[in-house]
Amino acid sequence: MKNSVSSYISTNTNQTVYTILIAISFSHLLNDLIQSVIPSIYPMLKSNFHLSFAQIGFITLVFQLTASILQPFVGNYTDKKPNPKSLAIGMGFTLTGLICMSLANSFHLILISVSLIGMGSSVFHPEASRVAHLASGGKKGLAQSIFQVGGNTGAATGPLLAALIIVPHGQLYIGWFALFAILAIFILTIVGRWYGAKLSGKRKETVPYTTTTERKNISRNKIIGSIFILLALIFSKYFYMASMTNYFTFYLIHKFGVNVQQSQLFLFAFLAAVAAGTILGGPLGDRYGRKLIIWISILGAAPFSLMLPYANLFTTIVLAILVGLIISSAFSAILVYATELIPGKVGTIAGLFFGFAFGMGGIGSAVLGWLADRTSIEYVFSICSYLPLIGMITGLLPNIETGKKTSKRD
Repeated sequence: MKNSVSSYISTNTNQTVYTILIAISFSHLLNDLIQSVIPSIYPMLKSNFHLSFAQIGFITLVFQLTASILQPFVGNYTDKKPNPKSLAIGMGFTLTGLICMSLANSFHLILISVSLIGMGSSVFHPEASRVAHLASGGKKGLAQSIFQVGGNTGAATGPLLAALIIVPHGQLYIGWFALFAILAIFILTIVGRWYGAKLSGKRKETVPYTTTTERKNISRNKIIGSIFILLALIFSKYFYMASMTNYFTFYLIHKFGVNVQQSQLFLFAFLAAVAAGTILGGPLGDRYGRKLIIWISILGAAPFSLMLPYANLFTTIVLAILVGLIISSAFSAILVYATELIPGKVGTIAGLFFGFAFGMGGIGSAVLGWLADRTSIEYVFSICSYLPLIGMITGLLPNIETGKKTSKRD
């Protein structure tokens, strides 16, 4: 094992370390798989503990506070004091939370359990993003896409496994998911050794690191304004994604009369397009520039999203696939653009944007559900179709990549 670990370690900062990228992506899959189990078992928890909807909402609040809002603070701390062991330690919180959840016999213990699982996610995402950044070899968009697609896959797989393992057999079977956390700890321990060696190598570097942003002398106010623009773009993407991932099946059933199985297949087609777009967005950003890809991925989805509420069933599915493919390429480009805008703050930026994305997904689901109850599911999709138009504000972002080569030699 030591020889294998040593083979991962490269002192060439221009080399993309795919073994580390795949390992951190798979760890992301396991982390987000576990995270997605929590909302999947709400009906079981509600029945077992006779919870009210308000109590279910409070569980979500505690989970979101620890899994989303805590991330920027963790990222800021680890930017100042990076710790290679923090990845495995964070997953240790998740492992503890899973065991506690499987044995919980009260509402208060459920809250403690989900807070521990949320804390694990808050530690994982900023530090794992930094590892992906270090392993990128300059292909930051590609690295972020590989990392991100693992999380997307895990988020899609978690509810399915919960339906197969936990729901039929009961709460105690949540403990079986601890095996995923143990596997992740093992992988992250290996990654942590590579991470530690890479940090030691960077401390020995004497050549000052110059970034595009530093060369361009972008003002502090411009940087702050750009971060708010990027967060607005995240808002548009994840509110729209909330409408699709949570309510697309209801929309298809209500409007076109398809059955549940058919609606799930159509949702899977959309999610498969999202996974493909996630992979494409990063490398395209590396090649043609992040700002261009942000333009295309947010605003480029608008024509298709605007047509979707007025289309027949076949065209609706085609449009949904196109929207998923295009809009999902945004996150990697946005995150890497932000890290280049504020160099040396990978953890803070990753924590801020991952946390905000998760938060917007949760808030979007609640708001759109409330709106659907008071109007109709068709009205929700009609309103959400305008969200990608927010992509127009991409034009306000500074050009920090004017020197990027777009030739085929890259």
